[in-house]
Amino acid sequence: MMLEMTLGKLNQLKLSGMAEALTEQTQSTIYTGLSFEERLGMLVDREMTLRDNRRLTNLLRGARLRYASACPEEIDFRTPRGLAKDVVLSLMQNSWVKGKQNVIITGPTGSGKTFIACALANSACRNGHSAHYIRLPRLLQELHIARGDGSYGKLLTRLAKYAILIIDDWGLAKFNDKERRDILEVLEDRHGITSTIIASQIPTEKWHDAIGDPTIADAVLDRLVHNAHMITMKGESMRKLLSKNK
Repeated sequence: MMLEMTLGKLNQLKLSGMAEALTEQTQSTIYTGLSFEERLGMLVDREMTLRDNRRLTNLLRGARLRYASACPEEIDFRTPRGLAKDVVLSLMQNSWVKGKQNVIITGPTGSGKTFIACALANSACRNGHSAHYIRLPRLLQELHIARGDGSYGKLLTRLAKYAILIIDDWGLAKFNDKERRDILEVLEDRHGITSTIIASQIPTEKWHDAIGDPTIADAVLDRLVHNAHMITMKGESMRKLLSKNK
């Protein structure tokens, strides 16, 4: 009876990890030789592990990564594509996130830019940072809709809160005037406060042409490039290489 009451109180307090561990302890004789402090420590450890796992699950779900399973362990460094292992592994330590810095990944289509971006975000989520993935065309569409329905300010606020914002397919089409002003608003809110990952087929020296207006282009690049870690991908499409190996 006492055990049932204790388990009920633990669950009411939302300490389900401790409740599960306590149930296990009462159902197995392997814990009988342990001291009270040791058994209590095991209960607390279970609760912390459960909460850490739940937090990671929620962070990854909220990130909506294009490649949800992308992680540092899955990165292919053997295929020659200009990917420096020491640079990527250094970024996986997440000091760039703590330093409010950016990452810019450029290279031809299929070279693995999006996968690397998602792996960086996955690593950051494991470290407790929030992330969000979105393609530039979709982001511009959402900003356009938000302007029309009055939620523009709320959308900017939400985008500014992510520790990492991944903008994929940057510069596939030229910006119109409203789009380049919208993207400047997004980057202005994040500059020096959070980190941004840009994945693009277009090298940074051609971004001025894609953005269009020289003044806004200077402002955008100032907020993205000057404190960014650069990864330049090369080589044949990874999709083609994988299809050849099947």
